[in-house]
Amino acid sequence: MPHKITLTGSATGPLREYDRYVAFDMREKGSPSAPKGLKKSTFISYTVFVAKKAFNKTGLTKKSIMHEKILIQGEPTLDIPIDECPGEVGVICFQITVLPNKNDKEKNQSDAKKEPKQEASALSQDQKNTEPTKQEEEQAPVSQPVAKEEKKEVKPIQPEVQQQPTEKKKADAQKKKLTNQPKGTQDLLDFDEIIVPEAFLKTRPNPEKTQKVIDFVKRTGRLDEPLTIEKGTNLLKDGYRRYIVAKTVKLDKVPVVYEYQK
Repeated sequence: MPHKITLTGSATGPLREYDRYVAFDMREKGSPSAPKGLKKSTFISYTVFVAKKAFNKTGLTKKSIMHEKILIQGEPTLDIPIDECPGEVGVICFQITVLPNKNDKEKNQSDAKKEPKQEASALSQDQKNTEPTKQEEEQAPVSQPVAKEEKKEVKPIQPEVQQQPTEKKKADAQKKKLTNQPKGTQDLLDFDEIIVPEAFLKTRPNPEKTQKVIDFVKRTGRLDEPLTIEKGTNLLKDGYRRYIVAKTVKLDKVPVVYEYQK
């Protein structure tokens, strides 16, 4: 089995461009505590090599790569000339992902809080616009009953009446979509978007238990339990056996429950 390595962080040096790939340096520190009797690990510098096509898909630039937090999955290599690989270990990148930063999360949360206030102000404005119509109805002369009846028939359409059916349909469709999934499912995620950590790739689930889950999926058309995924990074936290089953039976989407970063 080939060696696997996972790195997280930002580039510590400028981006270097070659014919078919780009390279940059990263640095990671080991665990702050080591087993008793062993020395603590120190910083290790890495030089990451990424195909240009994969790098361009991330939207990163020479400037932004120094500030964005990224996740690298690949294989270590020691066969690259030192002039191209100043780091202690070279890493051939198979997958590169830009991780969301705290500022983006706080901005999204503040925008989400502002939306209900804007909707409330819009509704109050609509109510003010309907008040003159009611006053005109009360002030209309008694000698014109026909005109008064016509005004009563013309009722302004509130935004709530238009929005409620659409929102209700979306909620019913989402509820129906998740009803056919295992208990606890929060969302359906594309199988190809799931990132499997190196620790899972080194294990092999029990074949007999795995076959039971495969038989269950063939019988019901769904997994028996959702996979636990880290919100934002799509890292698999639990359910590697069900991941293997979904890959075996070629499921396009899998049920997931999210675990938020601490």
